Amino acid sequence: MNSRGFTLIELIMVMLLTGILAVVALPRLFDRNTFDTRGFHDEVLAALRYAQKTAIAQRRDVCVAFTSNSVTLTIATAPSPATCGTAVASDSMNLAGPTGTSPYKVSGKTSSVLFVATPSGFKFNALGQPSPNSRQSMQVSGAANSITVEQETGYVHQ
Repeated sequence: MNSRGFTLIELIMVMLLTGILAVVALPRLFDRNTFDTRGFHDEVLAALRYAQKTAIAQRRDVCVAFTSNSVTLTIATAPSPATCGTAVASDSMNLAGPTGTSPYKVSGKTSSVLFVATPSGFKFNALGQPSPNSRQSMQVSGAANSITVEQETGYVHQ
C-alpha cells in the first residue's frame, strides 16, 4: 500500500514550531520604532566616522552639529580652523555625503527617534581628533549602546 501525506506527529510539530515563531519573532518584525531607532543609531555612527575620515583626507575641519533628532556635517572652506555652530558659518560649507547629496544630514525617521540629551556640537580637526579635546558621548533613545568619540584619536565606536 502506497500512502501519501503527513503523520499526526509531523503536523503537531509543525504547528508547535509555527506557534513558537509567532510568539517570539513576529512582535520584533512589527515593532517599527525599534527598527527606526537602530537605523538612526547606525546612521549617526556612520556619519561621525565619515566626518572624521573626511577631515583627515581633506586636511580641513569638519563640524558636527546636532539637534534633538538630527546630525548635520559642514566642512571648512580653507585649511584654517572653522567656526562651528548650529548654522553654516561663513568659513564653512555643507559637506556632501558619500552619495553626493548635500548637505550630509542624518535625521530620525519618526518624532520618537531622538537623542536622550541633545549632544553639543564639535569638530574633527585635520588629524581626526575631536575639538574641544574631550571625549564625546551620545545616546539614542531606545538604543542599547551609546556612541563614543575618543578624546585623543577621534575613534568613533559604540
